[in-house]
Formats: sequence, C-alpha cells, structure tokens
Amino acid sequence: MSNIRATKSGFAAEAQAKINSKYSEEHAQEVLEWIRELTGEPDNTSGDPDNIYQHLRDGTLLCKLANVMQPGIIKRVQESKMAFKCMENINSFLEAAKTFGVPSQELFQTVDLWERQNLNSVVICLQALGRKASKYGQPSIGPKEAEKNERQFSEEQLRAGDTVISLQYGSNKGANQSGLNFGNTRHM
Repeated sequence: MSNIRATKSGFAAEAQAKINSKYSEEHAQEVLEWIRELTGEPDNTSGDPDNIYQHLRDGTLLCKLANVMQPGIIKRVQESKMAFKCMENINSFLEAAKTFGVPSQELFQTVDLWERQNLNSVVICLQALGRKASKYGQPSIGPKEAEKNERQFSEEQLRAGDTVISLQYGSNKGANQSGLNFGNTRHM
C-alpha cells in the first residue's frame, strides 16, 4: 500500500535513501533460496527488492515457513488479501520468530515489510531465523551460532592464577630507561 503515500522529500528522503542503500540483493537471494528449500516456494529467488516484496508482503509465506520449522506454531494463517489480515500474518510470524529465539534487535516491524519501508531489516530477520533453524532440525543459512560452553574451575586452579604476574603490569626485560636524566641539569 506504499503507492498511496506521497513521495518523501528533504530529510525523510535522505533517510529513506540511506536505509535503501543498505539492502543487499545477494543476502535477499540467499534467504529466498533457503525459504524455497524449506517450503517449496517461491519459484523466483531473485534478490530484487520488488521480488522479495511481492513474495513476502501478505505474510502467508512467512507463516508457512514458521510452521515448517515448528508445526502448529502459527495456528491461524489469514488467506485474505485485506490489509489488516496480511499485517496480522506478518505479526504472527514475528511472534513465532521471537519464540524461535531471534533477538529483538534483529526483528523488523510489520510496516517495514507491509509498506516497504525497510526491506533490509526483513532480510536481516530472516537470516537470524535461518541461523536458528538447525536447532529445529532444518537446514540453516549463515554462520553456525555459538553454543554455551561453561567451565568449572576448582578453588585451587583459581588461586594458581593469583601467583602469575601479568604482562600488563610491565616487564623488566627489553628496553629500559637507563641513561635518562630526570631532574638532573643539562651539561653543555
């Protein structure tokens, strides 16, 4: 529905141009190929902003993706093309993404996709979801997420570290200040 709005000008146009400049067609294509691998849709995986907007704007493909990762996480997918029903689908996907563990700073807002304000944040969210996919038995994209690796040290091991003098405290090896005259008069 972004065709109803007036074109931006001034600071708003500059800000929108800066947001749009961060969009990466390669990342968008990778995300669409991953979605196709899981859901069988879409046929066209071009990273073009128009293409990703057309495939994702009603939210049904996003809901289908979430339900493939964990069946039944989105109970009701709105098939209607009415604006509020589509935005409800997008919001349901975002709630599912939170459940999957996507950090809040990597989520997008519904209007970012529906009004095509920030497709880059949509791609970032889908990449974050792609990293979480391996935890749900699905193929993932991007780098593997680090896992927690807690270690337990005994009291003896912790005390052993107190006897070591760190290099941050300095060293008496290498260059030194011998030959410097601090406080001494200069002889001419």
